[in-house]
Parts: sequence; structure tokens; C-alpha cells
Amino acid sequence: MTPAAADGPGPGSSAVLVTGGAGFIGTAVLRALGAGGHSVRVVDRSRPRDASVTSIVGDLRDPEVRCAAVTEATGTIVHLAAATSVVGSISDPARVFDDNVAVTAALLELARVRGVRRFVLASTNAVVGSAADGVITERSPLGPLTPYGGTKAACEMLLSSYGGSYDLAPCALRFTNVYGVGMRNKDSLVARLMRAALSGATLQVYGDGGQRRDFIHVTDVAAAVRLAVERAWTGTVVVGSGTSSSVLELVDAVRRVSGTELPVEHVPARDGEMRAVDVDITRARGLGFEPRMPLDDGLASLWAEARETWGEAS
Repeated sequence: MTPAAADGPGPGSSAVLVTGGAGFIGTAVLRALGAGGHSVRVVDRSRPRDASVTSIVGDLRDPEVRCAAVTEATGTIVHLAAATSVVGSISDPARVFDDNVAVTAALLELARVRGVRRFVLASTNAVVGSAADGVITERSPLGPLTPYGGTKAACEMLLSSYGGSYDLAPCALRFTNVYGVGMRNKDSLVARLMRAALSGATLQVYGDGGQRRDFIHVTDVAAAVRLAVERAWTGTVVVGSGTSSSVLELVDAVRRVSGTELPVEHVPARDGEMRAVDVDITRARGLGFEPRMPLDDGLASLWAEARETWGEAS
């Protein structure tokens, strides 16, 4: 595949390359970095919504695309591109390995060869899985429960090894459950709740619905990425809201903001599912991060978008 590229920064610039910059999180990250005055380039299978952003369109599994994206002018790589579906990782683990581990390894090698100074990896609390003992911190041992979590754990280890061996500052941001405007095509719980509220369908809830998760708004995630770039964060940083809600509490919140009944049906719990995800964001706060978006406000803005643009058939 031959990558398509728009006119971009000159060879003397120090650009931030955002992989997956046309996606749900990437769109918010581009907005945050642009507000900070950064020179940004994007590589993605699609062009970003902001046509003024330099973009390389192609699949990162293609060496030509990677080589076009990572240049000597690249100062920082923000690596967001990944296969993120947990269910998809279980049904096709080999594809998820290629998308996540193989691509990350190739990007790290290009970063080494071309003198990139910083590499910020979008990771996940799923790398911890059942190894979590109470509240998840940066010190919690790795123990992923799914191929998706396993690939992200492998990416973190690769990143750490390049940071330890070469002149590359590594940072792994472990996001919790990210939601917000722009997630229409996601298959996560919040997106499924919105689609059910729009259509009047009954939502299937696994088990008793008491499972707790930390939900963080995409604008807060983007703010964390910008801080990681601007303040040269290194090491592992847990990025979440710091407050967990149960599945049933989230259902009630969507009922409040949407004014819909949103009926639920309890189905058998999934094997291996974590009962609770409670995270400690003390390190992120110490580095200057503070989540700003209350859950109800974030859900209300997402509901407004869903009503306007998703449609009942989405």
C-alpha cells in the first residue's frame, strides 16, 4: 500500500505524530494538542476530521506507511492506534497481536533509528486483570485476562525495554473506560447504553450489574495526553476519573440524562470478568492531571450528540 500524505511541517520542525488520530480518542487528542500550539501529524486508516492537520492515510501494518509517518522531524510519538475490542481479541487473537504488538514493536524500532525523543503509549488497566488486589495503581502486577489485555501488557514491556536501552523517554498511560462525544462506532458499555436508550431496546446486563468500572471522559484523557507530551511524563501513569460506578448506577445515570426507561435484562455473568475496577490516580494528579468532567455532564453531552446524529439504526 502506498500511503497518502498531505503537505506538512518542514524538515526542521519537531512534530508530534499521533497514530490513530482520526479515531474517537485521537480526535480529542488532536484538539488538545492543537490548543497547545503543537505541530501535529496523524497516521490513520482514515483522514482526521480537521482537514488542516497533516495526515498520512494507511495501515500501520504496512512498512511503507510507518516509514512515511515516522520521520527525522518527529519529536514525539503518541501511539493511540490499536485494536481495542475485547470480544474481538478473544475471537481473533492473532489479528489483535499484529495490530497491537507487531505494530508497536515496529514503531519503536523506527523511533530508535530516527532519533525520536519521546514515545507515549495508550495502554489500559486491562493489563492488570485478576492480578489487581483492591485498588489498581502503577505498582499493581500484570495479569491480563484477555488477549487484548495481553497485547497491551506486551506493548508496555517493549516500550520499557526501549526506554531502558536507548535514548527514548517512554510513557505508558493506562486509561480506564473512556467515553464521550464521538464514540458512535464503539462497542463499549456506554455506547451500547446510548443505542439502547435511542431505540427503546432492552439492555443485557451481565450478572447482577454490581460490577464497578471507572469511567473517564475523552476530554480528560486528551488533557492527560497533552500533559504527558508537554511535561515529558515517563513511566507508567494510571489515568482515570478516580471514582467508580456500578453498571446499574451507570444505567440509572443514562436514564436521568436521557429521560428514557431503558429496561434491562440480567443474563449470566461472563467468565473471567473483573468484579471491580477501582483506580488510584495519585501519580497522575502529582504530575498535574485533574479530571474535570462529571459523569452526568459527560453523559448528557453524549446523549445530545446521539439524539442528533446517531439515529435509531446506528
